[in-house]
Amino acid sequence: MKAVRFHGQKDIRVEEVKAPQAALAADDVLIQPLVCGICGTDLHEYVSGAIVTPETPHPYTGAQNPQILGHEFSAVVVDTGKDIDHVHAGDRVSIQPLISPRNDYFGRRGLFHLSPCMACVGLSWAWGGLGQQAVVKGYNAVPVSDKVSDVQAALIEPAAVAVYALDRGRVTVGSTVLVSGMGPIGALALLAAKAAGASKIFVSEINPNRLAKARALVPDCIAVNPRDTNLQEFIRDQTEEGVGVDAALECGGAEASLNACVDVVRRQGVVVQAGLHSKPASVNPMQWALKDITIEATWCYPTQSWPRVASMIESGNFPVEKVVSSQINMNDVVEKGFEALLDPTGNEMKVLVNVN
Repeated sequence: MKAVRFHGQKDIRVEEVKAPQAALAADDVLIQPLVCGICGTDLHEYVSGAIVTPETPHPYTGAQNPQILGHEFSAVVVDTGKDIDHVHAGDRVSIQPLISPRNDYFGRRGLFHLSPCMACVGLSWAWGGLGQQAVVKGYNAVPVSDKVSDVQAALIEPAAVAVYALDRGRVTVGSTVLVSGMGPIGALALLAAKAAGASKIFVSEINPNRLAKARALVPDCIAVNPRDTNLQEFIRDQTEEGVGVDAALECGGAEASLNACVDVVRRQGVVVQAGLHSKPASVNPMQWALKDITIEATWCYPTQSWPRVASMIESGNFPVEKVVSSQINMNDVVEKGFEALLDPTGNEMKVLVNVN
């Protein structure tokens, strides 16, 4: 079968590999991936890897490079192990890609995303969504209704990241919110904040193409380039008594963006760190104390998010498909996928790969 595999820094290959051969374990599901997104984590691997993908056998799964990529994807079930009864051959599923013990400290508490030996389909598992077949555990395969498209089902994973950031930010009806950074997670956070009933949503982004995308996604958002406008003064002028926003979501993984969120959030507001930082950031904890704010960090999402996010999409209130900028074929994954997404002057935001 054809698969996209990460071999090392700047070395991603589309190649023929053996399809799954062994008999399925009782709790396994054999799937045929349909549509798969390229994630920021995948881009980090391509530019600077190996970071997350294992160069030596993963302590829980035994997987190691070369790694079939792809952890944001939809699929159709081909076969199931004998203990699987929630999905059947022919069912469409969205893949919740986290793999971890069910019986360690965090697993016993349902905090599967926090296990220290957590692995991920498409990063540290033998299979990934950018292969024409894959084997996953039963708990990874979440059925979706006919009202959720293959594209939407592939976007549940990054959408779950965004929704978790809003949850940690206590965003609710009437909240004022800043979304800083308009990459895919920021764009999905913008859509989710609108769905949650936020009364005023500010967007901070230095890329003019992405700033325009924010206005297209949510026309009544207030989109600002912080290089052209003093963001703190601008938000102060547009919030009640100049106090700032209730919640600021940092989605870019940049030091300046994080500190801007601290500047613009009101006293006792919440700053959520949703973007992943690739290096340490210089911050001012004294300012945190003087403003009596809460700093929340997020890692992935609770794995039970899938039905909730799917129902938000199904309702029509969370049009995640609007963040997609291109759909490409597997053979074009490097040039039209990874390289296009890394172009700072480009128009790409979310690229999906048609696998089968």
